[in-house]
Amino acid sequence: MPSSHDQHTPAFAPGTPRQVAVVGAGMVGLATAWFLQESGVHVTVYERDSVGAGASWGNAGWLTPALTAPLPEPAVLRYGLRAVASPRSPVYLPLRADRTLLRFLTGFVAHSTPRRWRAGMDAYVPLNERALEAFDVLAAGGVLAQTHEARPFLACFARERQAAPLLAELEAIRDAGQDVSFSPVTGWRARAVEPALTDRVGAAVQIAGQRFVHPPEYVRALGQGVRARGAEVIEGTGVADLEHTGSGVTVVTTTGERHRHDAVVVATGAELGRLAGPFGVRQPVQAGRGYSFSVPAEHLPRGPLYFPAQRVACTPLSGRLRVAGMMEFRRPTDPLDPRRIAAIVDAVRPFLSGVDLDDRRNEWVGSRPCTPDGLPLVGATAAPRVFVAGGHGMWGIALGPITGQLLAQTVLKGEAPPELAPFDPLR
Repeated sequence: MPSSHDQHTPAFAPGTPRQVAVVGAGMVGLATAWFLQESGVHVTVYERDSVGAGASWGNAGWLTPALTAPLPEPAVLRYGLRAVASPRSPVYLPLRADRTLLRFLTGFVAHSTPRRWRAGMDAYVPLNERALEAFDVLAAGGVLAQTHEARPFLACFARERQAAPLLAELEAIRDAGQDVSFSPVTGWRARAVEPALTDRVGAAVQIAGQRFVHPPEYVRALGQGVRARGAEVIEGTGVADLEHTGSGVTVVTTTGERHRHDAVVVATGAELGRLAGPFGVRQPVQAGRGYSFSVPAEHLPRGPLYFPAQRVACTPLSGRLRVAGMMEFRRPTDPLDPRRIAAIVDAVRPFLSGVDLDDRRNEWVGSRPCTPDGLPLVGATAAPRVFVAGGHGMWGIALGPITGQLLAQTVLKGEAPPELAPFDPLR
């Protein structure tokens, strides 16, 4: 029996892609596939591992438009300079000879100014305003995974004065035109709201209107939804090359197979440049590796906890507390470094009560795709049938659905909507 989706497939305008390949089955790639299907496109998804196995898997799962901002800014730069000498810093930069890393760092430093940050924030605001709505669209369309209201969402500090930088950043985000609701709270009130906090928490900032998801469950559900609508999701098969012609793109797999499609979307995270580079994408995409693990808690927090000074994020997921942190600029293929896990544990231990940080499960490292200017790469390449979607840094989960929605419009109409102009992959 044909699905309701098939029964309402619209007619295609001449030249509109009907068969599109998506390379990468993380949040961004699958969301793009979903929204392409909304217009009746047949989608084939290629994934070298399994659905959601990359950076999406160990993410903290925050859907926090209030915090979604460009990574390069003066405060992060100061962290980075200290990290050169301290492998236990929340931002770790190992000294090594690496041309791509040097290009990335040079651009990152150049963009770590107040003026550049404000320009980047202006670019993010239109996406942030629609980010949660895009999750609601997926839910209405049948994605069988929930988003959870973050009630509360607390950013916690040892002392009141430490909250000043976050409060200033939230004010700047609001000044950029984004609707942000937040308020400082005392340490005792934060502890009353969340018994998992110790008396070392002397102040907090409560941010309203945010959500969170269970990343592996959500991405798997999105993948199941894409499959149920007729997509072919090929797992365990990498893409070795893309061959562009005037009429389409041939996907060459690592097994030597060749499959022709009308267009292709490259959504391969930190390795985006390998396939996108030959098509004019020159912006380096650097792996900003994050670590996470889960632990049991006597009093599981009702919502996410953020420790900005320590750069640690905590999220209640499936009866345990996921603890995530670090920004480690290393190669995606480098092994997990136990010292990074130990640094996260030591940083957050004084602030959590009844949390067994020694009973860790699912220790994980994944590569966030970071760009020098802190803005993702979303849109057409120099080849009119090759598109890219990546470079979201820490915001791939939060911005994945709205990215997919806008990129699907670009693929189908042949021109990008205004919201994507600042994210031009050829900039």
